[in-house]
Amino acid sequence: MTTVAGKPAIGSIAARLERLPQSRWHVKVRFLIGAVTFFEAFDQLLAASALPVLMKEWHLTTGQATFAVTSASIGMLLGAVAAGWMGDRIGRVRTVALGVAVTALASLAVAFSGSIETFSLFRFVQGLGIGGVVPVAATYINEIARSDKRGRFVLLYEMIFPAGLAAATLVAVWVVPNFGWRAMFVLGALPVLLAAVLPRHVAESPRWLLARGRTQEAEEAIARIEAEVVRATAEPLPAPAAGAPDEVSQGRLRDLFQGRYLRRTAVLSGLWFVAYYVNHGISVWLPSLYTKQFDLDLTTALVFTLVSNITGLLGTLIMALLVDRIGRRPALIGALVGTVLSLGVLALLGATSGGQVAVFASCTTFFLYAINAGLYLYSPEMYPTANRAKGAAFGGLWNRLGVILGPMTVGAIIGAGGSLGLVFAQLAVVAAVGAAIAWFAIETKGKTLEELNS
Repeated sequence: MTTVAGKPAIGSIAARLERLPQSRWHVKVRFLIGAVTFFEAFDQLLAASALPVLMKEWHLTTGQATFAVTSASIGMLLGAVAAGWMGDRIGRVRTVALGVAVTALASLAVAFSGSIETFSLFRFVQGLGIGGVVPVAATYINEIARSDKRGRFVLLYEMIFPAGLAAATLVAVWVVPNFGWRAMFVLGALPVLLAAVLPRHVAESPRWLLARGRTQEAEEAIARIEAEVVRATAEPLPAPAAGAPDEVSQGRLRDLFQGRYLRRTAVLSGLWFVAYYVNHGISVWLPSLYTKQFDLDLTTALVFTLVSNITGLLGTLIMALLVDRIGRRPALIGALVGTVLSLGVLALLGATSGGQVAVFASCTTFFLYAINAGLYLYSPEMYPTANRAKGAAFGGLWNRLGVILGPMTVGAIIGAGGSLGLVFAQLAVVAAVGAAIAWFAIETKGKTLEELNS
């Protein structure tokens, strides 16, 4: 076993994680962390499902509707910044549990809102939790995955996020017309139960514990994991590989903007911004576009939105199956080019019917969800353990800027009387910029986190 000053080094912990065969332990952890991510996605899209009803019930202007939507996004931006620091400071699991509790309790408060002001305030608080949970949860999943199958392992977990988005729309199709928009937010409070369960059933990341100098706890955590895997497989573990490299990082925020990490941070920031600018520029306004621009009934609008979310789920699955084979960089470039083509066709056709928009919006989300999931895999790979949550969360900051500016821009174009063709054309241009940025991404396929950051 590699040692540093008489203590196990990160390389030894990494080697012991790398040798673990797939087992029920991996399934359990992905299920519990995945349940958290599912409800975070569910809660994220609640406002979009409620917006058509709120606009009529509270007689909202386009500007007020945009404010209601973006309030949560501003919270997510700040939540991502805070959670990145907390994830590297107090631990991955504790940070995720705290974020889930905030999200769930705020959802209950939203359900009892009596005005657009209180609705927006509590959606802001809810956004703090959502913005913090998702990147830190992805960081944890990356840190327990084997390098040779990390892409598939992480992205099959990430499929739970678009599943949560699809579930929010599917449930809304039945719940909103029959029980009202408030019932959706009551359902969004259910994951508060997970906040209590998670720390007791999911071991803290051994990589993080060791990076924090908590050597004995790291040893106990990896030993507990190994024991669970042995019980699950009923076979002895193979010997860990020798000579794993040690990471070099002091965990300082400024390290993200120095040396080789400057390029990584710049590329990731651009990709996160583009992906979520385009994604939320479409998804937030789709239900309202269907009802307001094409006079479709609410149920049809939500069904069309559900179809887009389902194709997004399929796109994530395809990405999961291919990313370890073709690599991260080609997969991201290909998905961004597909996004440009889908939006470009829709812009050229002029978006003349709800059905036409539904078809090409669904093609777009197929590629967009694949990009988003790929970035949750790619971002934690870019940084050493001591800075991994901060690095992933910094990307989350840029995706929240995209989440805010995308819907605001679309709302401004619609409010000024601009055509839907213009809406989709400007989204296509932004996606094309993302494809150019992805060209400068580095490849990480098949390498351990330590090899990428030693």
